[in-house]
Amino acid sequence: MTRKFFVGGNWKCNGTRETIAKICEEFNKGPSVGDAPVEVVLGCPFIYADYTREKLRKDWILAVQNCWVGKGGAFTGEVSAEMIKDAGIPWVILGHSERRHLPELKESDETVAVKVAYALANGLKVMACIGELLEEREAGKTQEVNERQLKAIAAKLKEDDWKNVVIAYEPVWAIGTGKVATPEQAQEVHEQVRAWVAANVSPAVAADVRILYGGSVTAKNCKELGEKPDVDGFLVGGASLKPEFLEIVDAYKSK
Repeated sequence: MTRKFFVGGNWKCNGTRETIAKICEEFNKGPSVGDAPVEVVLGCPFIYADYTREKLRKDWILAVQNCWVGKGGAFTGEVSAEMIKDAGIPWVILGHSERRHLPELKESDETVAVKVAYALANGLKVMACIGELLEEREAGKTQEVNERQLKAIAAKLKEDDWKNVVIAYEPVWAIGTGKVATPEQAQEVHEQVRAWVAANVSPAVAADVRILYGGSVTAKNCKELGEKPDVDGFLVGGASLKPEFLEIVDAYKSK
């Protein structure tokens, strides 16, 4: 089965109504991808979700960047999967390295896994993020870390759940640093991830699941990365706030 190319954007904790209106105006100048073999999903801050949807081109899809671990209630400041679904937002980004590693947050593998399972059970689609720190890569633990994070998620999912999941591999050392995994490094890790899914979930899921690369993706490096057989797209940070994001979306043509 041919996997549809996927380009995710993550605005993180950035944006104002003014800047969102400006960047959406730029994005709207790009050619339609409505019939193209690419899916574009843009993750915005909760507070700007409705405003972004109003301004954003209709052939792109909206995501938010987090959700609560379960049903709503007395959890001040949190947003539940049910609320996101009710707001008509189909996607959520979970397990991003900043959620896992910022000292103010420090989400565990278990917490991320619970969130992923609950979001899927309530009708959302999930960009599930995995990836290693610099010291883990230097210690030769990249595969070990990715498999540990995947194992926690897979333990809580049924095989059918995976049709609504994309895996985003984001080497933490390459996020926002200007460093980027070489296309060969990205392909090596993506191939390992797919092999783990084949062995631990099913070969069918491994063949279908899309594995994205995230880590200083730009218009300059996206085509070469996107040409690799197990790189099914990107999760883009800083560049998703710039007009060059249109060029990154166009990387689907390299397939």
